[in-house]
Amino acid sequence: MFDQIKELVVKFENISAKVNEPAVIADQVTWRALMKEISTLSPIVEKYKEYKTVLTAIDDSLLMLEEKLDDDMLALVKEELSDNKKRVEPLEEELKILLLPTDPNDEKNVIVEIRGGAGGDEAALFAADLYRMYHRFAERSKWKTELMDINENGIGGFKEAIFMLKGDGAYSRLKYESGVHRVQRVPDTESSGRIHTSTVTVAIMPEAEDVDVEVNPNDVKVDVFRSSGNGGQSVNTTDSAVRLTHLPTGIVVSCQDEKSQLKNKDKAMKVLRAKLYELELNKQKALIAAEKKSQVGTGDRSERIRTYNFPQGRVTDHRVGLTVHKLEQVLDGDLEEIISTLTTFDQTEKLKNNVG
Repeated sequence: MFDQIKELVVKFENISAKVNEPAVIADQVTWRALMKEISTLSPIVEKYKEYKTVLTAIDDSLLMLEEKLDDDMLALVKEELSDNKKRVEPLEEELKILLLPTDPNDEKNVIVEIRGGAGGDEAALFAADLYRMYHRFAERSKWKTELMDINENGIGGFKEAIFMLKGDGAYSRLKYESGVHRVQRVPDTESSGRIHTSTVTVAIMPEAEDVDVEVNPNDVKVDVFRSSGNGGQSVNTTDSAVRLTHLPTGIVVSCQDEKSQLKNKDKAMKVLRAKLYELELNKQKALIAAEKKSQVGTGDRSERIRTYNFPQGRVTDHRVGLTVHKLEQVLDGDLEEIISTLTTFDQTEKLKNNVG
């Protein structure tokens, strides 16, 4: 491990020197690529420096113990030695985690697709709750949001909502949210107070660029139609809404959020590209059984991952057995504890597999 780290330190130093060369600065494409490498390597280099500092401090303390010291100084040196020895193992574990292969999609923006599942209107209402939850999380993270398409049920719920979240590391933070989210609560229309169980499906897809997936225009059927629902002057008056059908896979995507047909087509194409990319990613995951076992359930839309229980005010993530009794805060976008637990669990499982 440390041989690998030393090589990365040398690489980091070489790149750091190179980005200051006038010729490299003039070539912005190369400069940005090198700066991205520096950003990737920097956490490893900094953690390794911290690790080396602790080892040096341990050696210094051991040398001091060989000298004649008064009682107070002896006690101080022994205390520092003990504290630094306790730091060695955690730092080594942090270095191991930093050296784990990173998901190439981690830094990408995400397209979120929320669909009401079992439960009719109650499922649609909870889909709207999750829509707001992810938007609040995006606000807390200082991310930008962009609505792609929305299909309301008329009572404040969503049959389907598709939107993009733009921010650093968006996919790395939200990739574990894909799956079935279950809600248990008493609907407003339930006079007897009986708890209903409904489900909502969430899909988190990394934004796919042209270089990630190629879409043949001849494979896409384009239909235009009049928008419906809330909107501006063009709603129900012009054929601004766009529906794309990918003929080889049968994937259908529509967008009617914009007044412009061109803008709607561009947004729909982004969603289609992301769906095709997700399809390819899932094929790759299915072929790598060991990798699949190390994950906490990313990408599988049919897997029940979480329960939101309103009577008990709790949220339970079934993959890691985590239960938090702060339902209102979670639905207000406070997902940090859940996301951090899932990330740590996934990293630990991958470390186990690497050791194996």
